[in-house]
Amino acid sequence: MRRDVLELRQFYASKLGRAAREMTARKVLETWGDGHGLDILGLGYATPFLGSLRPTARRVVAAMPAQQGVEVWPAGERNLAALTAEDALPFQNAFFDRILAVHALEESPDPVGLLREVWRVLSPSGRVIVVTAARNGLWANAEATPFGHGRPYTRSQLAELLREAELEPSGWTRALYVPPIPWMAGWAEGFEQAGSRLWPGFAGLVLMEAVKQTFAVKPRAHRARVRVAVPALNPLPAGRAPVSRAHGKLIRVPLGAGRGSP
Repeated sequence: MRRDVLELRQFYASKLGRAAREMTARKVLETWGDGHGLDILGLGYATPFLGSLRPTARRVVAAMPAQQGVEVWPAGERNLAALTAEDALPFQNAFFDRILAVHALEESPDPVGLLREVWRVLSPSGRVIVVTAARNGLWANAEATPFGHGRPYTRSQLAELLREAELEPSGWTRALYVPPIPWMAGWAEGFEQAGSRLWPGFAGLVLMEAVKQTFAVKPRAHRARVRVAVPALNPLPAGRAPVSRAHGKLIRVPLGAGRGSP
C-alpha cells in the first residue's frame, strides 16, 4: 500500500524532509545540470526535487500514482500534476528527455511494469534517475519516514530490475547519510560530506541513472567452409589421461564497467 500524498507532503515540510530533499536534489542537479530545453517527467512523488529544473526546462510535469493520490503542483500556479495509472502513463511514446522517479518503485505492486512504462515514454536518447531507499541504510528501517515503507533495494538489485525493463544502468551514487532523527536534520550537510568518505555503504538512498536500450538488427549468419587441423599427437587411451584442475576466480567490477556488479 502506498503512502498517502498528504503524508508525503507533511514529511517534506518537516526539517528532516527538507534535509532529504536538499541532499537528493543536489545529486540530480549534478547529474543532469539545469535541464535546459528538456522535457522532464517526475514520477511517483518527485515534485520536491523538481524545483531546480523548472526555470530552464522546456516542460516539467508530474505523474502521481492513483493509489497515492495527487496534489496541485506547483502551489499557486497552473497545475502541472496528474493522477495516473502506473501501468498506463497518459503520455505518447518517446516523449520525455528525462524522467525522475522518487517514491515510485518501493511500494509499486508491479515495479517492472512501471519501469516498462518509463521505457515507453522515454526518448531514445533520454535518461532516467530512480531514487530508492537503500537496503543497508538506516532510512529503510525508519517507519516514521516514507523511505521506511515498501521494498528497499541494493545497488545490484536495482540494476537488475532496470535491465529487466530494458533500461541499461549508466551510473549510480548514494545520498542521505544523516540518521533519520529530526533533531539531527540540521547536521545533514556535515553527515553528507563525511559519510561519503568514511561510511559510504550506510547511505539512506541509492540513486541510479539508466538509458533506454535500443537494439540494432543483427546481420544474418552465412555458412563457411573451415579447414580443421589434424592433431599431431593421438589421444591417450581412456582412463590414462593426466588430470589437471584450474581454479577460477570471480572478479567483481564497478557497475559502469560490466554487467556483473554487486
